[in-house]
Amino acid sequence: MADTAVPILMYHSVATAPNDATRALSVAPEAFAEQMALIGDLGLTPVTTAGLADRWRSGRPLPARPVLITFDDGYEGVHRHALPVLAKHGFPATLFVSTGWIRGAYDTGGGLDAMLDWRQVRELAAAGVEIGGHSHTHPQLDQLGDETLRTELARCTRIVTDELGARPVSFAYPYGYSDRRVRRAVREDGYVQALAVGNALARRRQGPYALRRVTVRRSTGVEEFERLLHGRAVARTFARDRALTKGYALVRRARQVRRKAIRSRV
Repeated sequence: MADTAVPILMYHSVATAPNDATRALSVAPEAFAEQMALIGDLGLTPVTTAGLADRWRSGRPLPARPVLITFDDGYEGVHRHALPVLAKHGFPATLFVSTGWIRGAYDTGGGLDAMLDWRQVRELAAAGVEIGGHSHTHPQLDQLGDETLRTELARCTRIVTDELGARPVSFAYPYGYSDRRVRRAVREDGYVQALAVGNALARRRQGPYALRRVTVRRSTGVEEFERLLHGRAVARTFARDRALTKGYALVRRARQVRRKAIRSRV
């Protein structure tokens, strides 16, 4: 079976006037509409995260020129601005919610900008948007102890299940961070696929719990967006991101070693 490269687009906020905390990773509504129109013009086929992973697991062929449209965190603009555009084109998408950031009974107050409420999340689900897990409070999961990690995952899963009446099967790691322990915990909590970041095209050989995505930002112009869809110059586009990620990975591993050493002395 050919290891087809699939662009998985990672969006966050879709907003006219985002705040400083979300501006860089936000997309203007007009830009989002232009990007979705381009996907249609190029003849790409949007699928959900669950749909892609199911085909790769079963060996069934992928649709022509697949692409995934994903949103992280749960910003209100996904309902206000993105949903009408997705509906216009008949495009499915996946929204990964941090349940403690969604307005309502479980809100911890950690949301970075205007967030969805559960009524809006249910409307998105009814419109064909897959709802996945993104933890409860959006921590760096690989920096948590085992019990806290399991609680973050289990609470997110339970709340989504209770609110939507269906257990989520797809997960996205907050900040894109994971390690073997985190991926095992995500699998044990019942998720059957999970997305990282990596800023590269997704391939089946990456494994179901480490599928890569490409980041769409406010600075992503239409020409750059088209290159991402075709998989052209992806490494060059995200060279700085990768350098920063590698450097921070060393810092994170050092922190983990120190924490393990401290626990072993207790």
